[in-house]
Amino acid sequence: MDVISVIRTKRDRGELTGEQIDWVIDAYTRGEVAHEQMSSLAMAIFLNGMNRTEIARWTAAMIASGERMDFSALTRPTTDKHSTGGVGDKITLPLAPLVAACGAAVPQLSGRGLGHTGGTLDKLESLPGWRAHLSNTEMLDVLRSAGAVICAAGDGLAPADKKLYALRDVTGTVESIPLIASSIMSKKIAEGTGSLVLDVKVGSGAFMKNLDDARELAATMVELGTDHGVRTTALLTDMATPLGRTVGNALEVRESVEVLAGGGPADVVELTLALAREMLDAAGLKDTDPAKALADGTAMDHWRRMITAQGGDPDAPLPVARGQHVITAPSSGVLTTLDAYAIGLAAWRLGAGRARKEDPVQAGAGVELHAKPGDAVVAGQPLLTLHTDTPEKIPYAVEALEGGVVVGAAGAGFAASPVVLERIG
Repeated sequence: MDVISVIRTKRDRGELTGEQIDWVIDAYTRGEVAHEQMSSLAMAIFLNGMNRTEIARWTAAMIASGERMDFSALTRPTTDKHSTGGVGDKITLPLAPLVAACGAAVPQLSGRGLGHTGGTLDKLESLPGWRAHLSNTEMLDVLRSAGAVICAAGDGLAPADKKLYALRDVTGTVESIPLIASSIMSKKIAEGTGSLVLDVKVGSGAFMKNLDDARELAATMVELGTDHGVRTTALLTDMATPLGRTVGNALEVRESVEVLAGGGPADVVELTLALAREMLDAAGLKDTDPAKALADGTAMDHWRRMITAQGGDPDAPLPVARGQHVITAPSSGVLTTLDAYAIGLAAWRLGAGRARKEDPVQAGAGVELHAKPGDAVVAGQPLLTLHTDTPEKIPYAVEALEGGVVVGAAGAGFAASPVVLERIG
């Protein structure tokens, strides 16, 4: 077996054999295949695609590159959620303790933000003392005591994916559906959860900009989960407008706690409950009502237990940025556009996100939304508040918002998109 023949097969639009896939993933993980060679293969896959058999074998090879977690010692059924990433997407924070409050165990391995999309771990690190890195034993202990854990994936989980993901990020091959699907599902299957619900975002603030691409990605991942014995379903959800009324780390934690307290923005509550019902159904707990667990405080109890078990203080004040800048409505009328990508880019420029994985983030930076599309506004009223510790970045954030925040004339037609667009699986 040699890497040149593998590259040529896919370059010439051939189907990779199972043996070729197993060998190239293993050899790349061990360092026998060079980065430039795997870059060439990734581009060939990006341009020519993979069929279902190839994607399933590619995913299995990445799983086999590392360890598989085992939660069979738990008495609760395990279920997990994965979002493909969006703007203001703080859903994991209220969702994990909510589903735990309803009787499931939620081993939620999460990531950090890169570019305009936020990362769950960055948000939770706004809480003083909270730890993202836990051993497998610590994960099990938190699951037993709180019913849910949100933490970083260990180095032993799908190491081939870690190497390949970093390579794709710098070679223009991130958007390949076979590579996205196998990357996500190799980690989730290796994680050992019994069932999985996928939140596949669609719109300007998502990686999938249109419904057809999102549908293809969701169907591919559902097939991969099914092929590997994990009960998997997907919801396609709107990401043309940010979720909720905050974008940024500590700002989103505050809003998540409001949801757990029985309040919060309607769209965040709606999506949290929709995903909770899917997860509970997949875990065999469909007769449990998650809305009740939000209303009676049991979800908040599990949140507090989970944060405390990971070293955090749920009562500590959240960080607040040193500087603010208010953007007001230029005229009276209706807010017709609040573009998710523009808001995400502004939050990133304010310090809420990172350009490289090693970059620090500002806990208090971000954007607060005082109106959502469809709301009537009056000239001069606040539309957005920008938060940052580095006020010199504000002009660049304002520049990112140009064309992304539009006020139309009073009576302008506006049709809001539903939060959940489709279900697959």
